Amino acid sequence: MEKGSQSSSTTLARTKSDQLVETLAAAFKSPRQSDQQTPPGTSESGGTLSRKSSKRVMMGASPRRSSGDNNNTYIRKSRSAQMKLDLEELSSGAALSRASSASLGLSFSFTGFTVPPDEIADSKPFSDDDIPEDVEARTCKMKFQTEPTLPIYLKARDGELCKDQRTWLTLSGSVFSFGQMRTCKVTSTKERRFTDVTYKVIIKGMTSCEERDILNGITGAVNPGEVLALMGPSGSGKTTLLNLLGGRLIQSTVGGSITYNDQPYSKFLKSRIGFVTQDDVLFPHLTVKETLMYAARLRLPKVLTRQQKEKRAVDVIYELGLERCQDTMIGGSFVRGVSGGERKRVCIGNEIIINPSLLFLDEPTSGLDSTTALRTIQTLQDIAEVGKTVITTIHQPSSRLFHKFDKLILLGKGSLLYFGKASEAIVYFSSIGCSPLIAMNPAEFLLDLANGNLTDISVPSELEDKVQMENSETETGNGKPPPAVVHEYLVEAYESRVADTEKKKLMAPLPLDEELKSKVSSSKRQWGASWWQQYCILFCRGIKERKHDYFSWLRITQVLSTAIILGLLWWQSDSKTIRGRQDQAGLLFFIAVFWGFFPVFTAIFTFPQERAMLGKERAADMYRLSAYFLARTTSDLPLDLILPVLFLLVVYFMAGLRLSASHFFLSMLTVFLCIVAAQGLGLAIGATLMDLKRATTLASVTVMTFMLAGGYFVKKVPVFISWIRYMSFNYHTYKLLLKVQYQDIMPTVNGIKTDSGLKEVGALVAMIFGYRFLAYLSLRKMQLHCEA
Repeated sequence: MEKGSQSSSTTLARTKSDQLVETLAAAFKSPRQSDQQTPPGTSESGGTLSRKSSKRVMMGASPRRSSGDNNNTYIRKSRSAQMKLDLEELSSGAALSRASSASLGLSFSFTGFTVPPDEIADSKPFSDDDIPEDVEARTCKMKFQTEPTLPIYLKARDGELCKDQRTWLTLSGSVFSFGQMRTCKVTSTKERRFTDVTYKVIIKGMTSCEERDILNGITGAVNPGEVLALMGPSGSGKTTLLNLLGGRLIQSTVGGSITYNDQPYSKFLKSRIGFVTQDDVLFPHLTVKETLMYAARLRLPKVLTRQQKEKRAVDVIYELGLERCQDTMIGGSFVRGVSGGERKRVCIGNEIIINPSLLFLDEPTSGLDSTTALRTIQTLQDIAEVGKTVITTIHQPSSRLFHKFDKLILLGKGSLLYFGKASEAIVYFSSIGCSPLIAMNPAEFLLDLANGNLTDISVPSELEDKVQMENSETETGNGKPPPAVVHEYLVEAYESRVADTEKKKLMAPLPLDEELKSKVSSSKRQWGASWWQQYCILFCRGIKERKHDYFSWLRITQVLSTAIILGLLWWQSDSKTIRGRQDQAGLLFFIAVFWGFFPVFTAIFTFPQERAMLGKERAADMYRLSAYFLARTTSDLPLDLILPVLFLLVVYFMAGLRLSASHFFLSMLTVFLCIVAAQGLGLAIGATLMDLKRATTLASVTVMTFMLAGGYFVKKVPVFISWIRYMSFNYHTYKLLLKVQYQDIMPTVNGIKTDSGLKEVGALVAMIFGYRFLAYLSLRKMQLHCEA
């Protein structure tokens, strides 16, 4: 009987276990399964739990669940339970009880015992809120992987720090610390004095120069795992402060000192700082995957193989929830591509792909709707939770966005109005007499204060007397103090109540590891690829990006239609008569002018249009300027030389020029030399002026002068101006084309000797290299300004 009862009990347990397995299998086959899939190549258990999620796991299942999410909760928790089950344990009642408890989030008795709540929490690897869901893509993605980063200490002079994961920044009297501090033995208690950091710009007028203060001393701190928001009205200095912290401003214009690990800013730090600009600077014709692939190959260390770099790019795509649009073009003004939120996440991915110690973002939510903006800020929270330090400027966030920030700096006219926890900002301003009189968005309340607007805000008692006195004198007024008075009051209140306390907290001396100090002070850059690899990568990227423009139907139609019209006008012209030779000379001169004019105005746009991209990538030390310049100029050659071949194939045979292979290929080579020389002139003008209007005007005058001095319109040019024709590529191209066609027929054509043409070839080659060298020097000069 005992054996029978045990057998029946075992059978019952197994039967119920089988039923539970069938229930879980049915749940996985639900229509919402596809919405909850984990992207391929990721591991649900390999993600890093957030701080909030970790707390929930330790406390067990949270009882707060909305009724509308019951089905999704059951499916997710069933998956969680299934991950912890073993097929061999399903036969035992303990395993069945544990699986049931984990799937239902309850603790109850089954087969004679009770599962403790701690075991329920342990059997539940993540809760409903632990699976991040992409708002746009509606797919689950893994959390950001925790990777070790180089600790960077940004601190003032005379400071001694320990080697941990704390990052300090001191702007003389303004102290910023970034990082997580461990217990450090203080070896120095030397007193330090700081002067407030200042940043000024000089505004030049017609008759005078004016200095304007942008920043007037800032203090703050943020730890890894936190997001610091820089808020303030337009013109308050948010972007200037962000650029100062990221090392993007010229140091000579900054008052005070900025040090990193007690050392000044060095080029080594460029590879440790991620900086996302406000504008989404991306190539429109590259896909999301191609953009991140090229960034990984250029920026990740040399020790990684190409496969490892590309795998890291794929991981970032899934971390940011971009797998749905990874094969979609980025898009731009005239190219349809990804959405605004996806573009912003691609920009963020370009920076986090190098695992930066600090991540700076300038207005990451500009132009986004509220849902996409919330998703972007949630992405920043995920990045911070794995140990990164995130600093971002924000203009006017919604209330939901505001509560996502850990710390807040409020600026007004370059002065610090508040620094501390974002959740305590309202409490602080209420303590100084500025409380909201109606329910409002905290961000709107703070921006009103920064602007000096006390509408629907209580007036501090210190200002009420001033308002009454001013109203009694002027007999006008609305009972509110002027903005300048409010601003002065807020600055004085912060300096008297909070500033000294915050500085004392942040100025404690800490011991510094010399090895870490020497790393940051190194002036040697860390390139992610060799010079040749940089050239090859940029060459391939350039061809992929610009092939859409070069082979557009508009450009092909323009070239072919011009060729057909020329062929019809000079249809089977006769080169044996003087009249026929004069007509052919006109055709050859037009060919020289057309393929001198066309490349100039195409190349003018090259560097002005890519200036933002060049400045962004060079500031991050993605490649050497020489590698970029050579790749940029040579990648255009294959594309620039295809359409001239089609042009000559049509014109040459329709016009009846000399039907010989040698003469045809020599004519084509002459046109190629003209195109490359004209392209060099356009590159030089564009790189020198970096302004499309001025560059176009200068190019028009230059090309017109070269055309008039090209030897067709004016045969005898005055001596004092005859030097212009020797600088004209039209002149040398025209002479070469005449010599190719009539070298064996007659000694002179239109006063031009039909000799070998080596002088003209040498002149065009000199122009090809000379103009490009001038363009490179102009870019180098521009980069010196950007890198200072």
